[in-house]
Amino acid sequence: MNTVVTSKEEILKTSRDLIRQEGWSAVNIRSVAAACGVSVGSIYNYFDSKAALVSATVESVWCEIFHRPEDGAVFQDTQACITWLYGRMEYGCKQYPGFFTLHSLGFMGEDKSDGKRRMQQTWQHILEGLCSVLRRDEKVRPDAFTEQFTAEKFADLLFSLMLSALLRQDYDPTVVLEIVRRTLY
Repeated sequence: MNTVVTSKEEILKTSRDLIRQEGWSAVNIRSVAAACGVSVGSIYNYFDSKAALVSATVESVWCEIFHRPEDGAVFQDTQACITWLYGRMEYGCKQYPGFFTLHSLGFMGEDKSDGKRRMQQTWQHILEGLCSVLRRDEKVRPDAFTEQFTAEKFADLLFSLMLSALLRQDYDPTVVLEIVRRTLY
């Protein structure tokens, strides 16, 4: 047993690895401690419960999947951003099979409210990012948005289509890109 206390990031990395290798149910205090080569108490130094570990792991997975791209131009063009997002969703599905649907089910209990909150924060961040891209995209027609049809409402529609694609595991953005092209340009 490793007597050196591991770092929080190492614990989260190990938890992500466990999800990739063994699935969602593999993440618990004992299995993560064993995989890190530390005592159960070492994990409790960073996470006061399994729910806290799981919710932090979920946030960590979302951050890995949607980490900022090297090419910042992705956030200047709506179509490039949509293409990038769908590519990242596909990456997430391959790296963490079943993650998008299974982790949502894992937060159904009352003690998992922190995990729900973190997931909603991540979703809100993605939604705000879509709004920002829509506002920065120089190709968008000046009259594309109105008081009734705002950038926020369109971003919400695009995000709904993304969530639907996640559930269907359909990562081809072709139709969404055509909707964007016909609606905005």
